[in-house]
Amino acid sequence: MKKILSAFLLLYFTITFSQEKKPMFWHDIQEFKKQDQQTPPPQNAILLIGSSSFTKWTDVADYFPTKTIINRGFGGSRLTDLNDFANDLLSPYQPKQIIIYCGENDFADNHQLKAEKVVKRYKSFYKKVRERFPNIEVDYISMKYSPSREVLWPQIKEANARIEAFMKKQPNAEFIDVTKAMEDANGNVRKDIFVDDMLHFKPEGYQIWTKVITPYMK
Repeated sequence: MKKILSAFLLLYFTITFSQEKKPMFWHDIQEFKKQDQQTPPPQNAILLIGSSSFTKWTDVADYFPTKTIINRGFGGSRLTDLNDFANDLLSPYQPKQIIIYCGENDFADNHQLKAEKVVKRYKSFYKKVRERFPNIEVDYISMKYSPSREVLWPQIKEANARIEAFMKKQPNAEFIDVTKAMEDANGNVRKDIFVDDMLHFKPEGYQIWTKVITPYMK
């Protein structure tokens, strides 16, 4: 009986420990791998990488009917997660362009986080992208000013400015500023394009993004 109990406890702690070791969003990445096994990803597509603004854009292909899109937005990911899963997010694909949206959640996780730190995280991921794809177009969509996160707007504004300055110095790279297009006639962020959480978009929000992003797409 003691041997059975010991074996059971060993199995329990082994399973528990292995679950604890799995990083956040591990299951999302495994789902991407499963999708790629079932349907090999197309080459020369536009690869979207980032957080929930991409994750929830499940019908993104309908907004860009003439483009081939691979959407690899996952959860409420942060730039730290993009760095952690960089190989999984990049190695399976041969895109002609990568568009990134991420960084907002880094600030949401830690309201004291400095813009400089988030920019450093972005530069780290950008370097990993370039190591694998030195010549393709790589674009960054500016962090949006979500009404529910107004307290973070000063940090987001600074980080956007720093990333824009960085991207302007890079070859085959663009900073796509969506912030102005999301304002009303008085220069205020339009709340009507957000769902009730004032963080994620209604279709109207994605329609605005589509108009801004389209000219940058290859």
